[in-house]
Amino acid sequence: MKVKFQNMDDGVFLSGQMLIAMPGIGDPRFERALVLICAHDESHAIGIAVNRPVEGLTVPDLLGRLEVRSTIQIPPDLVLLGGPVDRERGFVLHTDDYTSGENSLPIREGISLTATREVLEAMAGQSRPPRRSLLALGYAGWGPGQLEREIRENVWLTCDADETLVFGGDHEQKWTKALAKIGVDARLLTTTAGRA
Repeated sequence: MKVKFQNMDDGVFLSGQMLIAMPGIGDPRFERALVLICAHDESHAIGIAVNRPVEGLTVPDLLGRLEVRSTIQIPPDLVLLGGPVDRERGFVLHTDDYTSGENSLPIREGISLTATREVLEAMAGQSRPPRRSLLALGYAGWGPGQLEREIRENVWLTCDADETLVFGGDHEQKWTKALAKIGVDARLLTTTAGRA
């Protein structure tokens, strides 16, 4: 199957879009990855993988290790591996009903990113928690022109982000669901890249 890609040379940036890893990406850290692009301009791109759980590490476990006291019953959602860069640092993707002022980065309508202790305390119920959130360790980063080149080389497909893809708990199926959203049957994809 050949897919026609956006012309990234036209100054189209992908903040708020999802990247869907193509089969044969050649990097096991991104095999079947679904990445929300949080920031993208001519100098860099930053994203958070939303379907790569850290085995056996839940949000309540991590909040306990960080000594964030909970005043509510926190669901046992898994902590995600957001990417290979800065893996000891936490990032919270959340609905935009929560904001930490200048510390929150609006990504697209309905979704923001915050990386402060304050958002962890909000998740634990100590102040207005976001309606939906996910906690990821690390992020994916690209230098100038790198993401655009990878898209031209058929490493990634793109689709619109939505709450189900970002915050849904069925991490095994998110990649397939993202492909289906753009009309691609995952069973028909090959590891061979082509050009339209």
